[in-house]
Amino acid sequence: MSGATQTGRAFVYGDGIDTDVLAPGHAMKLGPDGLARHCLEAIDPEFASNVRPGDLVFAGADFGIGSSREQAAISLKKLGVAAVFARSFARIFYRNAINIGLPALIFPHDGAVSAGDRISLDLAAGRVTNITTGKAYPVSPMPEHLRNMIEAGGLMESLKARFGAREAVS
Repeated sequence: MSGATQTGRAFVYGDGIDTDVLAPGHAMKLGPDGLARHCLEAIDPEFASNVRPGDLVFAGADFGIGSSREQAAISLKKLGVAAVFARSFARIFYRNAINIGLPALIFPHDGAVSAGDRISLDLAAGRVTNITTGKAYPVSPMPEHLRNMIEAGGLMESLKARFGAREAVS
C-alpha cells in the first residue's frame, strides 16, 4: 500500500474465515501465484478472478484462525488486496499480514460496508470512508513504525532498508 489513502472496492465476508479458506491445502503445491488463485474459493469461488489491486476485504470476528501458514496473508497480497478489516484477527495471521506489508485493521462497525461499496482508507488517520454511502468510520490508527514497515513492503524490506542505510553511513 502506498500513499496516504487507498481507494478500492469492498469484499465482505462473515466470521471465522480461516487460513484453510485463504490458502487451501490442496493448492499449497502450486506456489504463491497458483495458491492465490484459490484464495477464498470455498466461500466465494469468483473472489480471485474478481478482486483487483487496491480492493479491500472486510470480515467479522476471528479472521485468519487456523494454522500459522503465512501463505494465507501472502495470497491476499498477491491478489492486490490493499488491506483487511475485521472485528478481530487471529494473532498469527495479524502478525503475518503486517510482516508481509498487508495492513490488518480492527473494524468493529458491523453492517457499515456492503460488497461492492467504494471504500477509501486513510491509514495514518485511522479513517475508513464508505464513498458509496458517504459515511466515515474510525479505526485505530496504525502506529508509525508499523505504517513505515507497511510502506517499505513488509518486515524484510524494512530491515533491508534500515540495515542497508547503516552500512552506507559506516
